[in-house]
Amino acid sequence: MSCRYKEERWDLKQLIASGGMPSSHSATVTALAVAIGLQEGFGGSSFAVALVLALVVMYDATGVRLHAGRQAEVLNQIVCELPSEHPLAETRPLRELLGHTPPQVRFYALF
Repeated sequence: MSCRYKEERWDLKQLIASGGMPSSHSATVTALAVAIGLQEGFGGSSFAVALVLALVVMYDATGVRLHAGRQAEVLNQIVCELPSEHPLAETRPLRELLGHTPPQVRFYALF
């Protein structure tokens, strides 16, 4: 939605891309859990499965992927400091924006 608002066009890659804001993955799984809860009840097994899925996705966004992005920053800096004759000096930089901070995930899970 933010891409649509800012650039006046839809960017469907943002729905499946990792990192960036808003946290489309967190928002999607939260919306799924709420929709199932409203439709089938918050005490049902379908809601429980959707809630667990949402928690796993949000944990992944704030844990594994956030730290992988931070490691990518360090590795990119190391590669930039390599001498030009080093075989890895010309490698393509790693993608650094992979995950979200916990406040970002909480915010977009709520809104």
